[in-house]
Amino acid sequence: MLLPALAQNLKTACAQRRSISEVCRDIGLNRQQFNRYVNGKATPSPYNMQRIADYFGLAPDDFHLLPGQFLQKLASPPESAPPSAGLLSDGFPGELAPLRRHLGFYQTYHLSLSWPGKVVCSCAQMSEVAGSVHVKSIERIRDRQAEISQFSKYIGLAAYWRGKIFVVERTVGEFPLIAQTILSPFAEHQKTYLKGITVGVSWRQNNMPYASRMIWRYVGANPDLRALLGRCDMLDPRSRRLPPMVRNYLQEDGTFGGPLAAG
Repeated sequence: MLLPALAQNLKTACAQRRSISEVCRDIGLNRQQFNRYVNGKATPSPYNMQRIADYFGLAPDDFHLLPGQFLQKLASPPESAPPSAGLLSDGFPGELAPLRRHLGFYQTYHLSLSWPGKVVCSCAQMSEVAGSVHVKSIERIRDRQAEISQFSKYIGLAAYWRGKIFVVERTVGEFPLIAQTILSPFAEHQKTYLKGITVGVSWRQNNMPYASRMIWRYVGANPDLRALLGRCDMLDPRSRRLPPMVRNYLQEDGTFGGPLAAG
């Protein structure tokens, strides 16, 4: 049975990525429902169609072109892209060779605006895909006293320029937000940590923008992912679960101090 142009073109677009599962995770769509789109058994709502088109850098109507025309469109830069768009995209990945030295998984730590006085421990991965360095981050907040449980995913790109790593990410979900992190190695002899600052928006404090010290701790190319995710939580700044290097960097400006706590 000949599939509708939309279904064929969705398959063609997804073939440019590692897997349909990755596409669904990045966009924030249900895999089972997305399979119905690809198999021609359902049509995306206008809202979901816009999300899919945005992900592939196309317009929704492009997916109804003849397959040959669609493939040409997919391989071409957007016709209406202003000159500045090319300059911005050309900034990634920057100097790829030194950036490759930092690929892998990280435990990340930053001070929270939503929970003042707390440290958010998250995890991130930098991986190379077709000459670009992609970043995926997961943040899990568990406030047991307020009975709040928050699970957030971020996707983004990394660039390396003049000894610094620039990461631009967006949240995956219905109401995306943008965050930026700038990192640099601690020192030539210290390969485990990247230190810097992150800028984002707090969801508990009236969506106020904030800036916080950020530090990434390298945990390897193939860590225990269950353990890595299990360590993601909101921590007391005096917690013994914070490595000394992390605690020292986060408190350099005198933000917190005092004796170590157990949790």
